[in-house]
Amino acid sequence: MKFSDVLRTALFALRGNWMRSALTSLGVIIGIASVIVMVSVGQGTQAEIDRMVSGLGSQRLDISSNVPRSSGGVRMAASSFFTLNTDDIDAIRGEVPEVQYISGSLRGNSQVVFAERNWNASWQGVEPDYLTIYGWEIAEGQGFEEAGDDMVVLLGETVRRELFGEETGIGETIRIGRVPLTVIGTLVPKGQSSWGRDQDEVVMLPLENARRRLMGAMGMPPKAVMEIALAVGNPDDLTYVQGEIESLLRQRHRIAPGAEDDFRVRNMSEIVATRTATTRLMSWLLGAVATISLIVGGIGIMNIMLVSVTERIREIGLRMAVGAGPSDIRRQFLAEAMLLSLGGGTLGIVIGVIGALLVGQFNSELPVQLNGQVIGLAAGFSIATGLFFGYYPASKASQLDPIEALRQQ
Repeated sequence: MKFSDVLRTALFALRGNWMRSALTSLGVIIGIASVIVMVSVGQGTQAEIDRMVSGLGSQRLDISSNVPRSSGGVRMAASSFFTLNTDDIDAIRGEVPEVQYISGSLRGNSQVVFAERNWNASWQGVEPDYLTIYGWEIAEGQGFEEAGDDMVVLLGETVRRELFGEETGIGETIRIGRVPLTVIGTLVPKGQSSWGRDQDEVVMLPLENARRRLMGAMGMPPKAVMEIALAVGNPDDLTYVQGEIESLLRQRHRIAPGAEDDFRVRNMSEIVATRTATTRLMSWLLGAVATISLIVGGIGIMNIMLVSVTERIREIGLRMAVGAGPSDIRRQFLAEAMLLSLGGGTLGIVIGVIGALLVGQFNSELPVQLNGQVIGLAAGFSIATGLFFGYYPASKASQLDPIEALRQQ
């Protein structure tokens, strides 16, 4: 039989039981649509999380103090909490050449006031490299290096909006607590962090000014910082740099061998890698769940084709009696299974694409990323389902004895 004859015969057989054919394809339609929607949501979520964790910095180390709040039941002085200082920063900058950017920081929360408006925000005392390390950019105005004065601030977008509305606020004087500071610039918005915190609810000012003006009452040691952040030029150097810095700080802080460090170093690349691996696993799990739906649809095709073989035994016998060979019978039933699968797959792709777009349209918190690979994967699954689950019924039909088949009532 020619291919056109096989196709025409298969279409005629399916049209004779169109309701059963449609219901059989329904399993494949649901499976394909599920694959597209769930994989698209999984990939969109992973892309969004990758975007957010990239802000953590894959070339960054964060160093913070690590001191218990009490020793032997005696509460320690507040000044004892600060074990890092700007001399440590200078030592790292001078002795670890792989470090490209480095900055100390102090932070706190306070009421920020302009005229009759006020907003409770976090403030950070930082050095110029801090903006580069954390990927902050100046939206309008200038940075600390160009200002030539330490009584200045940079405003995050949320603080700027709450204090100045549609105005930039550049050149205006605000107060953090009781300290007057001049706004010299605003920061490009970053939005929420991967932990749901508003990153734009921040005010930045020079480190020394923050220490003297905002934290003077805490009795901080001279030159103390809460945290040191640094970035290396080559990500491959990060582990080596971490080891060098730990050795250098232990030496500078006179920590005896075997004693606990009074600082803690966090390698941000490890956090980024862990988060990325987790989201990738989630995408695979979503795809696996959707694939199960497709397998169920394929089993439905196999069951219906086996029933069809049983119902059409006399028809198969007649075809064989007038000259059709086993390969012709096999091709006919395999063509019917493929048409069921491909028809369901085509409708499933259309429904899946529309469904994915609707998910992204009506739920902004659930990102969707549609691409040709997802649709191609769905089409490939559709073809594979028809071939895999249609071959056994087709093979069984081709092995019937024509004489026995003609005796069936």
